[in-house]
Amino acid sequence: MEDKEALAKELRLDRQLCFALYGASLALTRTYKPLLEPLGLTYPRYLAMLVLWETDGVPVKALGERLGLDSGTLSPLLKRLEQAGYVTRQRDRADERQVTVSLTPAGAALKAKAVEVMAAIGVATGCSLEEMAALRDRLQALRDRLQAAQG
Repeated sequence: MEDKEALAKELRLDRQLCFALYGASLALTRTYKPLLEPLGLTYPRYLAMLVLWETDGVPVKALGERLGLDSGTLSPLLKRLEQAGYVTRQRDRADERQVTVSLTPAGAALKAKAVEVMAAIGVATGCSLEEMAALRDRLQALRDRLQAAQG
């Protein structure tokens, strides 16, 4: 009975892990916004560009899986990146259902400017690279445990 009472005392918004993560995520996304605007990127487009800077010429399906986005969300995002001149989309000649996303020279050149964004985020967090890496690793481990618990 005491365990339920202790848990009931924790049933406050400011004591919830989910709310702390949600608030931190919102604050981080808001911090990125003015840094990404001069690059012509939104936060979701920036994430897509990060994947492409790692590996250029990615199938749309693989990009969506990597970002955790469905095609309904990913297609307009890629359309905007294409309109900005950062990527091209090309259908596979062997399989018309496959579309590959590739960086343009302008999209590849944007990577150098993104380093400045990362540095500014580091300053805004007040964390060292090591602290940011440790926090990221703990959050990824939490995500993995939560996904495993879902079955």
